[in-house]
Amino acid sequence: MADLTADLTRAVERHCELFNECVRTGDWAPFTASLTDDAQMAFTNMPVGPFHGRDQIAVAYAEQPPTDTMTLEAVETLDQDTARAHFMWDASGDDGLMLLRWRDEKVSAIEVTFGAHSTST
Repeated sequence: MADLTADLTRAVERHCELFNECVRTGDWAPFTASLTDDAQMAFTNMPVGPFHGRDQIAVAYAEQPPTDTMTLEAVETLDQDTARAHFMWDASGDDGLMLLRWRDEKVSAIEVTFGAHSTST
């Protein structure tokens, strides 16, 4: 389990680093290239999405790109392909939670919950 946890933690770290780099550059192509063709993205506590497929996610990022980077706080391994990541938005200081799932070394599902620390059990 230690290797699995380390591998998923590194995958989450890479995902967050890529996200932050895309926020800084405004180029979301590298981020969307890290997704499977049929990736799913959903948000809790936000009136946006869900988005189905890499192309739809790419359009969403092009039309409403995030402007805040994130700092990863903790990663929990849920199974061999799934991790839960607690993070803080750098500019706002708000907390969040991401559920990330991988398939064939690409992200196949992202579920983001805003205000997660105050509402998680």
